[in-house]
Amino acid sequence: MTDLTRQPAHVQLRALVRREISSRELLDLHLDRIDASTLNAVITRDDDAARRAAHTADERRARGEAGGVLDGLPITIKDSFETAGLRTTSGAQELADHIPDQDADAVARLRHQGAVIMGKTNTPAYCQDLHTDNALFGRTLNPHDPARTVGGSSGGSAAAVAARLTPADLGSDLAGSLRLPAHYCGVYGLRPTHGLVPARGHIPRPPGWLTSSDMVTPGPLARHPRDLDLLLTALTTPAPAEDTPWHVDLPTASKGIDELRIAIWAEDPNCRVDHETAQALIALEKALIAAGALVRHTPGPVGFADSTRLFEQLLHATATATTNDETADTELAAAGQLQDDDSSPRAIFLRHRTQTHRSWLRANEDRVQLRSDWQGFFTEHDVLVTPAAPTAAIPAGSRTLTVGGQEQSFFNQTGWANLTSHIGLPSLVVPITTTTQGLPIGIQIIGRPYSERVLLGVADGLASRFFVSE
Repeated sequence: MTDLTRQPAHVQLRALVRREISSRELLDLHLDRIDASTLNAVITRDDDAARRAAHTADERRARGEAGGVLDGLPITIKDSFETAGLRTTSGAQELADHIPDQDADAVARLRHQGAVIMGKTNTPAYCQDLHTDNALFGRTLNPHDPARTVGGSSGGSAAAVAARLTPADLGSDLAGSLRLPAHYCGVYGLRPTHGLVPARGHIPRPPGWLTSSDMVTPGPLARHPRDLDLLLTALTTPAPAEDTPWHVDLPTASKGIDELRIAIWAEDPNCRVDHETAQALIALEKALIAAGALVRHTPGPVGFADSTRLFEQLLHATATATTNDETADTELAAAGQLQDDDSSPRAIFLRHRTQTHRSWLRANEDRVQLRSDWQGFFTEHDVLVTPAAPTAAIPAGSRTLTVGGQEQSFFNQTGWANLTSHIGLPSLVVPITTTTQGLPIGIQIIGRPYSERVLLGVADGLASRFFVSE
């Protein structure tokens, strides 16, 4: 029998539906892989609880009862999402013993659709780094090269999916936190339209908070676009406890690749890409043209530098919500002593952290205006393709980024991702090739709000036509 752990989630689900394997058997196959792994991607488990959930799914199927779209599928969850009865630390030592009594909303939706939660995946402390390493659990290794980073903060998620420890994972993305690891590990990662999937129960914010950042977005990672489609259905279906009358009916792809108007934003002087990344985009463009797509180059629907500045202002603002009073007072005092002409990174950081409500309202108006510019762009184009990042995975622990022999800002790793982080547009990372060293290279596909299935349709077309895919 084919090792089902090597198959994408939709193939595993088909085997469950056909009763070619039980959920309990499938779970044990994945647990064996996790046991044998040295990647340090899955850091918390409760095998007994997972086996009980798998047994329940098997009994439900044996009785012929209707199950959810993920019924019996074992998956993992990023350790930043609260899971009832299963330790949730967000990589922070002070939360080492935190066992929630309630699921995060996104987790509850996955359980409601039959997912079997088999473990939690590693993240930097409070999701606040582009490397996945913390004092509590240590570093997660990249399955393609242990000397390379998995990115962050959903690094354990991406590594676990890439190494076939799990068919899918629930990650989160505020500043490229899901898409960068997907790119570095060679898997598919979807940041849905902001607000489509609720973020309550994601740490940070602190345990017990009902609100969340106005930018953080839960999203799935998997090894095939069809897997993401299934997970998207689960994540947009309210669980009973939400007690809501609405449901989401996302548009499906109505055009094939040969009918699409595809814009490509391949380069920008504000976030240059290396030679292999540039060549990958050229190869993709040729493949799309050969398939009949109408491909246009664009300098971008918005100014890269201006968009980045606004993103940073809003990012620093949303991060202050949980700052304690002492720290806030210290930052306010330091900001008050800055010279008017001080434009250093420290000064910019302090001004953004201590901006007035009026300043934030003005910035939010700029965000809405920027979103309108994007909307106008998508009246003439169906999707926009950009690099996922400037390079393939950088060395683990590195605090520099080198592109074409020139050093860039470490945070430029997520420069392309953050074009949409504050705007809330659906953005999908798709693996398309590898470097000469065997490291994955992905692209980012961006669409208008609620066009997730259009993006997934493009990715599915790419997987079936041009690139090796399971």
